[in-house]
Amino acid sequence: MSIWIDKQGRRHVGLMVKGRRVHRILPEGSSASDAKQLESRLQRELTAIKPLAGDPLLVEIMPLYMSHAEHTRWPDQAKHCALRIEPWLTGFRTSQAREVAAKIIRDMKPAYKPATINRSLAALKKALSLAWDLGMTEVNRGLEIKSLPPNNKREVFLTEAEVQCLAEHCPEGVQAAIWIALYTGARRGEILAMRPADVGSHSLTIHAQNTKTLRTRVVPIVDPLWRWLSVLPLPYKDYEGLKSGFQRGRKAAGMEHVNFHDLRHSCASILIASGADLYTVSKILGHAAVTTTQRYAHMQVEQQRSALEKAFA
Repeated sequence: MSIWIDKQGRRHVGLMVKGRRVHRILPEGSSASDAKQLESRLQRELTAIKPLAGDPLLVEIMPLYMSHAEHTRWPDQAKHCALRIEPWLTGFRTSQAREVAAKIIRDMKPAYKPATINRSLAALKKALSLAWDLGMTEVNRGLEIKSLPPNNKREVFLTEAEVQCLAEHCPEGVQAAIWIALYTGARRGEILAMRPADVGSHSLTIHAQNTKTLRTRVVPIVDPLWRWLSVLPLPYKDYEGLKSGFQRGRKAAGMEHVNFHDLRHSCASILIASGADLYTVSKILGHAAVTTTQRYAHMQVEQQRSALEKAFA
């Protein structure tokens, strides 16, 4: 057994089980004590759990995922993704996982987006892999679960006037989240994690453990943002509270097509319209690479076209 820290500062726990390596990564910020406790818990589980008949019921292995979810960055969201597919699992065994996954996709497609379905499939996939790690199955059935092709591209970009209309129909906490998203390009989870201590005299710090890329970034504070930073921390325990308030607000504003993440895209579009280059936009949004920001390149081309037409008309 061993415990180590990687270059990103995350702690890892590894041990061997019947010739197979069991490996767990703890969330950012976990202590040495957390790693020791996880190591001890894994050791107890490995000695207590005996292999079933090699083909346990899916509902018997999902608790493994629920235990694993406790050590993820967003445990409540991870558990919710697993609970969403519970109705499809009853009565089926691990050897039927591929057929169950296909049925989940078929039944959920009319009501859910591919990304949402994939998160639930990932919970099933991880549970199957954990079962294999613990010797409960002879084959890692998790490798048989295939994700749907992502379809996350959206072309909804709001003007400041449209954002104002949306915000006016929301309570103060949601208004603050909306304007912080527009003025910083921050994601919903990053905003929910913001605290007054993160607000400096000229800039706002978004800490690594709260970002998608696990990298700290510092965003300059523009004058209109100060009003909304005074609301921090937002009065919501988790993203569901903010989500429901935002959904009510967009419905009241007649803007049901708008998602919260569109505010991040709108920040990028407004920056580019004001003359910002893709590298600057990439740094503000916290993209891991400028190539991610290339989705906004067509806006820059249109801006250049307008400049050319104005110059040579």
